[in-house]
Amino acid sequence: MTTTVTTKGQVTIPKPVRDFLGIGPGSKVDFHRAVDGSVVITRADNKQPKSRFGSLRGHAGSGLDTDAILALTRGEK
Repeated sequence: MTTTVTTKGQVTIPKPVRDFLGIGPGSKVDFHRAVDGSVVITRADNKQPKSRFGSLRGHAGSGLDTDAILALTRGEK
C-alpha cells in the first residue's frame, strides 16, 4: 500500500491498516525502527484489536456437562 506525504509531513494510514490495528480518529500510534531498518507502526496503548471471533468466545452455558452433551448428540436419553 502506498500513500503520499503532504507538505506538512502528514500521511493517511490506509484503511486496511487502520482496520487491522483497530485504530480510528483520536487513536495514538507508535513508530519503531526495526533492526533491518524497516519502520513498524503499533497502537500506542498496546491493546490488541478486537478479533472478529471475539464475540464467539465463551462457553455453551451451565447445566450440561460433557457426558450429557455427548448423550444428546448420540440420541441417547
